[in-house]
Amino acid sequence: MTKAIGCRVFKSCLMSQPATSPKTIPKSYLFGFILVTTLFSLWGFANDVTNPMVAAFKNILLLTNTQSSLVQSAFYGGYCVMAIPAAIFIKRFTYKSGILMGLGLYALGCLLFIPAGNLQQFAPFLLAYFVMTCGLSFLETSANPYILSMGPEETATRRLNLAQAFNPIGSITGMFVAKEFILARLDKTDEGTRREMLETDPDAFAAIAKSDLDVIVGPYLILGIVVAVAFVVFAISRLPRTGESGPGSLDLGGTIKRLLANRRYRRGVVAQAFYVGAQIMCWTFIIQYAGATMGMSKEEAQGYNIIAMIIFVSSRFICTFLLHYTSPGQLLLGLAIGGGLLALGTIFLPGMIGLWCLIGISACMSLMFPTIYGLALDGLGDDAKLGSAGLILAIGGGCLMPPLQAMIIDQETVFGLIGARVSFFLPAICFIVIALYGWSVTRKSKAQVS
Repeated sequence: MTKAIGCRVFKSCLMSQPATSPKTIPKSYLFGFILVTTLFSLWGFANDVTNPMVAAFKNILLLTNTQSSLVQSAFYGGYCVMAIPAAIFIKRFTYKSGILMGLGLYALGCLLFIPAGNLQQFAPFLLAYFVMTCGLSFLETSANPYILSMGPEETATRRLNLAQAFNPIGSITGMFVAKEFILARLDKTDEGTRREMLETDPDAFAAIAKSDLDVIVGPYLILGIVVAVAFVVFAISRLPRTGESGPGSLDLGGTIKRLLANRRYRRGVVAQAFYVGAQIMCWTFIIQYAGATMGMSKEEAQGYNIIAMIIFVSSRFICTFLLHYTSPGQLLLGLAIGGGLLALGTIFLPGMIGLWCLIGISACMSLMFPTIYGLALDGLGDDAKLGSAGLILAIGGGCLMPPLQAMIIDQETVFGLIGARVSFFLPAICFIVIALYGWSVTRKSKAQVS
């Protein structure tokens, strides 16, 4: 069913082009485009099956919000550490080689959940997340510029937006798996009772913790098998060449010098770091926000997270269509302003209104990542391989910002407001930075036209 929907969307996009306009996806690249687009769903699943694990590990292993947020630090830390090596590897070899390396590390990280569960310690899980996202770093560093190169440069941003529109399919699946096959199956013993049990009956506590950790391990084990199958499919498939020179020499110093001299690229990396930070904060801590302000259970709050992702998916297709009528910079500016206003509503508006503001932020975030990505890499040519690494490195915003937000959430009140509310000032600041980037790109484009 998903494949059928995807084919109709691809066909619609192709047919919606005026006869004089270049095709978004030329026929010679269509198979490769569809195959590589499946990767967007794979890393979307990993992202969003993991976000609720911050709350799960907190209860299972009796951690603070700050400690449990290290799940995100380890997860997005893999992007930081591996982005540049991945880009060098891809530039030295090929996009396909980078994809295969990424799938291999991704599968290995998932399988490391088995020994982590047996050890019943937090650190081995963090290592498994780190290895898994080293693989995701290879995948994103390969797939994003590869998609950009599959056709005319003038339709590159639209092409990437279309591919990124399928990322939320994996995200929604990951959220559903987290809700129904992890959170719903965890032992319902609350944190306070577990702490008492740890003091009075440590064996019983260990048994409950082992059972809960086994529940977490199961989906990651299945995911590892799926990724291994994807590795085989990509290994035997012929992917199209897109102007890459193939194995050859690497002018690392010259490429870095050119990238640093490109103001739009530099600012794009900064904007991307703040975007990813905002996205991870809004999706990771919706459970804590709903619990602190509405008294919701983790499972019920995750249901609202799924609603947020459905809105995100719908908005992505809508915003991709709007790019036919507005520039990427203008759209980015408008979405960032909307996201900032909704973040303020999350902080100051009461009850369900505040929660719906938090959910609504997803509509504004829907097209930010691919739009910033396409704008920053515009016109870079072969330098886009290493340039993409800087934008993947920027995903480290998801490594640094959630612990800062968790520290605020751990405070009962800040300035007379619940800590969970005040913490969303951080996403609001992120949207200001993104809006400034959209404004600068739009202003420069208008100046060039005039």
